[in-house]
Order: sequence, then C-alpha cells, then structure tokens
Amino acid sequence: RRKAPTKEDSALLPPFGQLPDAAIHLPATDAAFAAASDALLAERVLGFDTESRPLFAAGQDDTGPHLVQFATPSAAWLLQLHHPLALDIARAVLADGRICKVGFGLDNDRSSLPRRLGVEMVNLLDLDRVFSRHGYGHNTGVRAAVALVLGRSFRKSKKTSTSNWAAPRLTPAQVRYAANDAHAPAVV
Repeated sequence: RRKAPTKEDSALLPPFGQLPDAAIHLPATDAAFAAASDALLAERVLGFDTESRPLFAAGQDDTGPHLVQFATPSAAWLLQLHHPLALDIARAVLADGRICKVGFGLDNDRSSLPRRLGVEMVNLLDLDRVFSRHGYGHNTGVRAAVALVLGRSFRKSKKTSTSNWAAPRLTPAQVRYAANDAHAPAVV
C-alpha cells in the first residue's frame, strides 16, 4: 500500500494557489444566479463539495447540506440552498449527466443531497476512490491529494469547517474555505 503525505509533510510544501476573491461567486440576485447557471451548465467537469451546519447533539434535526460549491480551475460558485434559485441550479448541475462532478468523500453527499434536493445525482467522481485504486487508503482526502498531485500544501481550518453553514450571510473565512474545497478537486 502506498503512503500519502502526512499533514506535517504537506505543511512543508509551498501553499496551494487559491482563487482571487473576484473569481469566487456567491450569487444573491436574479442576474447573478442566471450568470452562475449559464457558467456552470456550460462546463464538462466541476469540482464539487457541500457544507452543512454541524450537529452537536444526538437527535438534532439535520437540515443540510446548506451550501453546495462548484468550481473550475479558474472560478468557484457557492450556492446557499436557502435561496430557491440556488436550489434550482444545484439540482440542474447535479442531475446533468454531461457534467462530471469531482470531489472527495462524496458518500454522505450521495445520500443527503438527493433527499434534500429531490433529484438523482449522476456522473459523480469521488477522488478518494481514484486514489484508493492507485494504492492509497480509501480516505486520501483533499490535503494529501493536493500534496501528491500538485506538490502544494492545502490547509483547512477546523474552526471554519465546524461553523454555521446555514447562516444567511457567510463570513469571509467561510467563503474562502468553501471556495477552496471545490477548487482543489477541480485542479487535482
């Protein structure tokens, strides 16, 4: 079995090249949603991830995912699912068999998103499974994959990952985190 780089090994590499702020789209108007839909549906491969408000107590109602992220190597779109137009775009992209959606650890998304969105997701590629077929563990993850493929360090904030993704307004840290989580698989 091949060994993926450790977190410590990855930290020694140059940082992952993040998208400029202007390339991160968080649509909030009808025009911005129309532009996002046109851009996303024109792509053939998109990086993909989701975020949900964390649950801290047993029996707590899970209403997520609350955010769906799509990215190309040059741009990212963050769709807050409390907005009906965001729901429509997420449904259209996830159900479109012409578009390959690539990400890491998609098993939870395969069960939660169809329930949340009411569509069958098609043409999903879980990169963890690709790395597993190449002799790495079944949970390689985005950090190790970025180190292996790109020779870069990909850092994730635990504080941001467990923040409230159902909030009506995302913080700048949440926007950056979410964009990176979809952008990295698009580049890998």
